[in-house]
Amino acid sequence: MREAGAGREEPPFDALAADLGALFSRGIDAPLDDTAFDHWARRVFRWQFHHNPTYRGYCVGRGATPDSIGSWEEIPPVPTAAFKRLRLFSVEESKQPEAIFETSGTTLTEKKGEHWVASLALYQSALLPPFRAHLLPDGARFPVVALLPPPDQAPRSSLSRMIAAVHDTLGAEGGGFFGAPDGSIRDEALLGALLATVEAKQPVLVATTAFGLVHWLDTLMRGSVRLVLPEGSRMMETGGFKGRARAVSRAELYDGVHDALGLPADRIVNEYGMTEMLSQFYEPTLSEPLGPDLSERFHVAPPWVRTRVLDPVTLDPVADDQPGLLCHHDLANAGSVAAVLTEDMGVRLERGFRLLGRAPGAEPRGCSLATEELLESATMMRAARK
Repeated sequence: MREAGAGREEPPFDALAADLGALFSRGIDAPLDDTAFDHWARRVFRWQFHHNPTYRGYCVGRGATPDSIGSWEEIPPVPTAAFKRLRLFSVEESKQPEAIFETSGTTLTEKKGEHWVASLALYQSALLPPFRAHLLPDGARFPVVALLPPPDQAPRSSLSRMIAAVHDTLGAEGGGFFGAPDGSIRDEALLGALLATVEAKQPVLVATTAFGLVHWLDTLMRGSVRLVLPEGSRMMETGGFKGRARAVSRAELYDGVHDALGLPADRIVNEYGMTEMLSQFYEPTLSEPLGPDLSERFHVAPPWVRTRVLDPVTLDPVADDQPGLLCHHDLANAGSVAAVLTEDMGVRLERGFRLLGRAPGAEPRGCSLATEELLESATMMRAARK
């Protein structure tokens, strides 16, 4: 017996990706109201239901099919932990991924999650408009200096691939990548590149993880080195110290950037993203000044992403002023799964959400149960093929 919706013919994935790419290319200021988003989310869900047997079985078990759901909010989300156990690739059987992004993991033995990317063009069309709006709202073009390995040395790093796209498309001549795959930084080369921008009075855009930034600031401090980056310079930092032996507060980190580079906190933009999603969130620090209180900052999504805040146990929506798990619905994930349930805690705001950090303790019960259901679906699909 065929599951509901499983046998309906659909246009090829490339056609869906092209339509989504055109939608994203309108930029983040182009409105996508709830009705329009619901239309797109249902279209993507129908595609994924049809082409991903494991996900289809999981959805059927939850009573959700393309013909039965009342809105996009009823589309079952997949926990990020499932990316460590399953290949969530929603394309024609003949299609191969154009890239495979891999989570960093927190230990040498931890199994890493994989996100199979069906279209790098779709990925790039989703990442460039929000980056331009939140890091380059003045329309400037700067050399991009990245405390990251280049993508040819870290082909499974979504962040390296993202910054390479920014460097090639939105950046000015100069800059480069000064990190290595083992997490180290080419300190002297990086310092030389930044000194050159200072001498030329050329503003620069620095892209870094918080962890890499901390260690480079330590290097500058040990050498008693201080720079004052040219006026107009800015920084994108990704935050996060999960699994690291050393972590610092955000205020301490930003104070260190100001002391070492002369860059004030209102020129630093936090980016919140994850391997399991092809879109990113940004604090509107440059596009609409948020004030000096870092605790009042928040993240905003591009129009093709919706975020819900859910109870960690029941996965029911919580009140606007209550913390819960962030659940993102990203249309850019058309080639994998669009609805992604994270282990990050947050509070919903009128214009976005405030990130509170990782859920404490073990995997939240709601995520754990959903992962178990997905694994059971995968087992049933494998048995059916035999």
